[in-house]
Amino acid sequence: MGVVKRFRYAADALCLGACALYALNRGLLKAHIPSPFLHGYFNDVLLIPCALPCVLWLQRRLGLRTHDAPPDAREVALHFAVWAIVAEGIAPHLTRATGDWRDVLAYAAGAGAAFVWWQRDQSVTAPRLALVTTFAYFASTPFV
Repeated sequence: MGVVKRFRYAADALCLGACALYALNRGLLKAHIPSPFLHGYFNDVLLIPCALPCVLWLQRRLGLRTHDAPPDAREVALHFAVWAIVAEGIAPHLTRATGDWRDVLAYAAGAGAAFVWWQRDQSVTAPRLALVTTFAYFASTPFV
């Protein structure tokens, strides 16, 4: 077994790129491109790639995370599930937000892509392959 590459948290290339795309979409693209995907789901796809590294960094600083390895399947799946339940299940009952199952699919697509990116240097095991296959299925579902 080789040395595990240290995760760079908010300085991770995927996190930086996703945050840049989020800002670009929010500040420029949505105003000039009439795309339902850009207006409704693109930023949702970027949620896990943008937020999870920052949450994991905070957990590491608080001693809740004991390593600096890239996020594993459990961490990605747990944070995806928590966000989906809070944002799409609970928040609509407490705020003016609207729950949308397609947002959950967008979160899943972003989580799946981020997981594949973060694990690209790791060997593929059966549980990882199963998770990637599950996310790929949801990512292939149309957003209309």
